[in-house]
Amino acid sequence: MALVRSGRTPAELAREFEPSEPTIRDWVAQADRDQGLRSDGLTSVEKDELVRLRRENRQLKIEREILAKAAAWFARETEQVPPRSIGS
Repeated sequence: MALVRSGRTPAELAREFEPSEPTIRDWVAQADRDQGLRSDGLTSVEKDELVRLRRENRQLKIEREILAKAAAWFARETEQVPPRSIGS
């Protein structure tokens, strides 16, 4: 980021180093978001939180499904609900 801010263009840096010009532009834009200079996307912290929350949400859905199946099984075993018909 410092090289871009010092006046070098992403195209120059792409020729000199391995990352492509669009990758360098993306890095600079993300650094600007993280520093509060841009508001056209999520900061790195927000992206990390979003990934964590999606993972947690996925896990909670799995756990809810397991609990629903267990509750249905226990209800059938204790004869609280009629058993499923053979066709279902």
